[in-house]
Amino acid sequence: MSEFTHFDEQGRARMVDITDKKATSRVAVARSSVIVSENIYKNVVEQKNKKGDVLGVAEIAGIMGTKQTSTLIPMCHPIPISGVSIQFEWNTINTGEYELIIQAEVKTVGSTGVEMEALTAVTTAALTVYDMCKAIDKGIIIGETYLLEKS
Repeated sequence: MSEFTHFDEQGRARMVDITDKKATSRVAVARSSVIVSENIYKNVVEQKNKKGDVLGVAEIAGIMGTKQTSTLIPMCHPIPISGVSIQFEWNTINTGEYELIIQAEVKTVGSTGVEMEALTAVTTAALTVYDMCKAIDKGIIIGETYLLEKS
C-alpha cells in the first residue's frame, strides 16, 4: 500500500476510506486576514458600502463556504456540520492600513476532521470582503490563511 493515503497501490487518486473510523466530536479553528486601506476600513465599519453590510455578507459567505467544501476540494468527504462560527477583529497596522482578522470555528461529530471546512470558511469570507471592497481600492491584500487548532 502507498504511504500516501490519497493514492492507491497503482498511484491513482482516491478518497480515503473512513468506514472503520470511530465517530467523535471534532473541532477546527482557522484564521485568515485581509489588509485594507483606511478608506475601506471606514467604509466597512460605518456600513457605507454600496454593496451592503460587508462583514454580515462575509459571515454568511464563510458559513456557506464551509458547507460547500466537499464540492470544492476533490478528496474531502461530505460531512455533517454541527456548527460554524465566524468572527472578525480589526487591528491597526503601522503603515496606516488596517488588518481584518477572520477566524472560523467549525464543529462536527463524525469520522473525519473539519480542518478543510474551517480553512474554506475563512478563505470564502476573505474573498467576499475583497469582492465587496475592490471598487473602493484595488490594493487589498489577503493575508496568510492557516489552521490555528484542531481537536
